[in-house]
Amino acid sequence: MQDTLQTYIPNKAIPQVLELLKHDHLVVKVKQERKTRHGDYKRLPNGRHQITVNSNLNTYRFLITLLHEIAHFEAYKRFGKTIKPHGIEWKKTFQHLMLPFLNPEIFPVEILPLLAKHFRSPKASSDTDIQLAYALKQFDAPNDKTFIFELPLHSTFKLYNGRVFKKGKKRRTRYECVEIKTGRLYVFNPNAEVELLDE
Repeated sequence: MQDTLQTYIPNKAIPQVLELLKHDHLVVKVKQERKTRHGDYKRLPNGRHQITVNSNLNTYRFLITLLHEIAHFEAYKRFGKTIKPHGIEWKKTFQHLMLPFLNPEIFPVEILPLLAKHFRSPKASSDTDIQLAYALKQFDAPNDKTFIFELPLHSTFKLYNGRVFKKGKKRRTRYECVEIKTGRLYVFNPNAEVELLDE
């Protein structure tokens, strides 16, 4: 596991992460990219627990996602299975796990203030924190994707599944977008990653 982790998380984080993973009944698997999630946690029928994290994440996002899922495991162990998946028990556990990692030896200094702000009350997904998601994206490998909030109004874009939309006005926090094929209206998070199409 140590060799695998060295590929995916910052080197200075490895000893602390390995300490957190010292459980006989916990399995961590690195998966191919899944478009709908960065990682997940589940209790298996045999009583073991499994964490999966996407292999395509940059090292900082991978670490945040891994700790997010370890927090699910720790909260389950401590509080039982009746707690809400992203309720107060999980939030407190995630904050406690994340604190030792919030230092400039592990994360770039420009991300630390955003992480500190985010972890005052962590959300179910760091993607819903627009500033943090945008800052983390700067460390991704270059790709042809753009955040919706960066697109010009009325521009056309494509999702990973091939569906095509036209960007509309912004509501309070999200953007109204019309699917070209059906004319149906959908709302998108500002930091959803899409492919801009030439007009």
